[in-house]
Amino acid sequence: MSKNENTLNAAPSSVRTHIGFFGRMNAGKSSLINALTKQEVSIVSPQPGTTTDVVKKPMEIHGIGPCVLVDTAGFDDSGSLGEKRAKAARKATMSTDVAVIVLSGEESADEWAMEKKWLEDFEKDRIPVILVLTAADRRTAQENEKTGKLIRQRLGKEAVTVSSLTGEGIEEFKNAIVRAAQEGALLTPERMILGSLVKEKDCVLLVMPQDPQAPEGRLILPQVQTIREALDRHCITLCVQPEEMEGALSLLKEPPALVVCDSQVFDYVSSRCPAGSRLTSFSVLFAAWKGDIGYYTRSVKKIDTLTEDSKVLIAECCTHAPMEEDIGRVKIPALLRKKAGKGLRVDVTAGADFPEDLASYDLVIQCGACMFNRRYVCARIDKAKEAGVPMTNYGITIAYLKGILDKVDY
Repeated sequence: MSKNENTLNAAPSSVRTHIGFFGRMNAGKSSLINALTKQEVSIVSPQPGTTTDVVKKPMEIHGIGPCVLVDTAGFDDSGSLGEKRAKAARKATMSTDVAVIVLSGEESADEWAMEKKWLEDFEKDRIPVILVLTAADRRTAQENEKTGKLIRQRLGKEAVTVSSLTGEGIEEFKNAIVRAAQEGALLTPERMILGSLVKEKDCVLLVMPQDPQAPEGRLILPQVQTIREALDRHCITLCVQPEEMEGALSLLKEPPALVVCDSQVFDYVSSRCPAGSRLTSFSVLFAAWKGDIGYYTRSVKKIDTLTEDSKVLIAECCTHAPMEEDIGRVKIPALLRKKAGKGLRVDVTAGADFPEDLASYDLVIQCGACMFNRRYVCARIDKAKEAGVPMTNYGITIAYLKGILDKVDY
């Protein structure tokens, strides 16, 4: 395996640009992806509804870097099973950085009403959209020009005309993806994991418990990404377990510029953090990197008004077998019930499962979301805001409940 392939395969999905392909059944979505990647990523068949679930293909596009192509079922799929497929396609929009709406040129019976609705929804969410007219090889140049003109009239946007069979227009389509991805990047506030908390040559002390919850033989993704960024920014990076924190501090001539810890040892680390050092947690850093830290810190105050009749949602982004001292399923609920009362109801969702209707909840508490991209996390936040439900994050919640949030930097 080459170095480039190693890098490509190692890049986690959460840091890749998500390019979603949407359209009706048999519009040519799967063929277009296969033509773009020059691989048989998705099964192609004239049978409607061949793509039954979301298919993801990681790749690298020059001008974007690591990305993932997301093939979805037709949004006009019908029947009970078809509706579930269409719902999965809709859910895929939550993580979409660039949307590709595929048209076959045969949808004019309703004047592309479905496509227009999806286009408007994407534009409302400030997601760059590319329209693609497929099957150029089945029409004459004049017919392609006429269909393209109709698309401009009905949808108000130019379409890239391609043939997945001959490769016509594929390079132009690839260039359109790069432009759209760059446009999307301009709409997203740029921030690194460590933000402005450190500068070159600063000492960063990372306190990372390696307890039964930690994966054997490896570090969890937030730790790996934070360490890598600290090294890339030429910081002096020191990693210890909580028991070695005081020993590590005694070896340093000056206090570290920043101390980063796991949220579950926030109070332990806070009590030992030197006065001249900034303090934060991996979860808080990821809240600022991927979410709306201002909304999180305002929302956490809702905890003060929770009662035994209240209802809280714990929203995990990864799926795992719960441990005995699981932070989201055990520790946070216990802290909340200690404050609000034993009768407090706490629901837990995992992975991509997230309630369509949040109105019944008094508070949503999101994990660090290391497994999802910023677009997906912000989509969850938008849902909470639309429902008028406060939403916060694991690290912010624990710091607030421990009475140290005012000491935490982000």
